[in-house]
Amino acid sequence: MANRELISNFSMIDVGGKRLTSRRAVAAGTIHLGPNAFVEVRDKTLPKGDCFPIAEIAGVNGAKQCANTLPMCHPLPLDQVLISFELDHETLSVRAFCEAAAFAKTGVEMEALAGANAALLCIWDLCKGTDPVLRISDLELLTKTGGKSGIWLNEEAIIPEWVLDRLPSQTPLVGRKVAVVVMSDRASDGVYEDESGRYLSESLAGQGAEVCEYTVIPDDLAIIEKTVLEITELHDPHVIVCTGGTGPGPRDLTPSAISAHLNPELPGLGEWLRSESSVYTKTAWLSRMGGGLIGRSLVITMPGSLQAVKECFGIVIEGLPKAIIMIEKQGRKGRL
Repeated sequence: MANRELISNFSMIDVGGKRLTSRRAVAAGTIHLGPNAFVEVRDKTLPKGDCFPIAEIAGVNGAKQCANTLPMCHPLPLDQVLISFELDHETLSVRAFCEAAAFAKTGVEMEALAGANAALLCIWDLCKGTDPVLRISDLELLTKTGGKSGIWLNEEAIIPEWVLDRLPSQTPLVGRKVAVVVMSDRASDGVYEDESGRYLSESLAGQGAEVCEYTVIPDDLAIIEKTVLEITELHDPHVIVCTGGTGPGPRDLTPSAISAHLNPELPGLGEWLRSESSVYTKTAWLSRMGGGLIGRSLVITMPGSLQAVKECFGIVIEGLPKAIIMIEKQGRKGRL
């Protein structure tokens, strides 16, 4: 058999192992006009008509056609595309903005850039008869949200206040008290240094929370029960995150240790975590992660491995701030 050589010059990124999350991006670009063209754009007297309505349509179409234009771009089911414009009377220019949103496995920044670019080109087409000396500049991504990067801002760009006002809070847990409890025989004995609990503590603090307790204890039924109850009494935290001891093994005792004290248990929490985690691992159904309320504290149990904790935290943080508010609205108030 003759030798065969496999040649591949390009590789579309495989996003099959990523979760669907809410994605949003805003891009902008500027078209510089001559004085005559700017006046006609401003006064809506261009020979071809008012440029803004048709440029808005062109921008929407540009965002929707992004994957057809860029070969390595994933086709995305766009939930929303918004096109808007700002006139700068001093520089005789128009800045076009495109905001794109999708519930997807990858970001929508290219769609936002394609939409802004299409809107600018449409304005060019409508103005070229009045002034052929035109220039498009500063096509750039301003913001993007969703996925692992969370909230990203272009620090080198001029971002309008209205764009910043639409961004989700970067510290949604400010004013909230949280506790982190790690269940691990070896970590508590000093065999290895805990990573999962430290990651949770740093991540929760990064969301604005006050970490009132971080402790590592062995996989012991009585110790787990005693520790969690003491934390609720001593700190009365909004949330207690427990990591470790949620598998099917004989030393996985966390759910058993706290189950009798959950009032109520929240079965949807475990169902949600297992369902979303199945994107990463098909054996997520083996985990007994979940939780409920102990007193006024929302207790969440997660697996013990660092990778699993990272994945679960990325899932939980999407709904945790609102969950705390809903629990308080149900009458569980009164924290200091």
